Amino acid sequence: MGLDMYCYAIPEKEAGHNDTDVKIPENIPREDIHYWRKHHNLHGWMENLYRDKGGNAESFNCVNVRLYEEDLDKLKKDVVDNQLPHTEGFFFGNNPPDEETVANDIVFIVKAREAIARGMAVFYDSWW
Repeated sequence: MGLDMYCYAIPEKEAGHNDTDVKIPENIPREDIHYWRKHHNLHGWMENLYRDKGGNAESFNCVNVRLYEEDLDKLKKDVVDNQLPHTEGFFFGNNPPDEETVANDIVFIVKAREAIARGMAVFYDSWW
C-alpha cells in the first residue's frame, strides 16, 4: 500500500468545463502521461491546486484535478525552487526531494505540455 500518483490525458472535447472531480466515462481512452510512487510533496502541491480550483472532497484521494499551462508554469517554478509543500500521510512515505526527483518532475511537465499542445486535457489523480 502507498501513495500512487498518475497523470493522464483525454481528448479536450471529452473533458467538459470542470477543473476538479471530472467523471470520465470508461469508454473514453486515456493516455498515460506519468506515474509517481510516494512523491508526497508533489501530492500536497496538487491537493493545494485542487482546493484552489474549488475541489471539496473531504480526502484528496481518488479525485482528479485538471492541469493547464499556467499550472505547469507554477509547478515548474516551485519544483526548481524546492518550494513544494511539506506533506505527510500514513501511506505517503518519506522521500525528500533530490536531483533525480526534480529531473523526473521536469520530464513530467514537458510531457504534460506536449499533450496539451496536441489538444488533450491533462489530469492528476492519486490513490492511497
